[in-house]
Amino acid sequence: MKSAELKNKKITMATFKSFIKKSNELFVETVSQFDGMIDGLSYNSERNLIKVSKENAIGFNGVYCVGSGRDYFTYFENDTHFGIEVYNSCGCAKLLTVKS
Repeated sequence: MKSAELKNKKITMATFKSFIKKSNELFVETVSQFDGMIDGLSYNSERNLIKVSKENAIGFNGVYCVGSGRDYFTYFENDTHFGIEVYNSCGCAKLLTVKS
């Protein structure tokens, strides 16, 4: 999926799944995650890009979708990567691919 194609769409769960299928190389950056000790979200101080493999049928470590319309998707782009930011009650993560 190209950056311009993704930028001009309303991002839904179907768009998110399509982005995963069409991307060759995927990276995850975890911005925040649920912490049971404070019963809320805690922000990740060291936000590194972690390469993920598509072989895991269950999902990607760091990206959690809760479903039922409670996931919020936004387009994200920087100098080297573009992708989708997922925000919900479990946290916030960016699923990115390299710009071509």
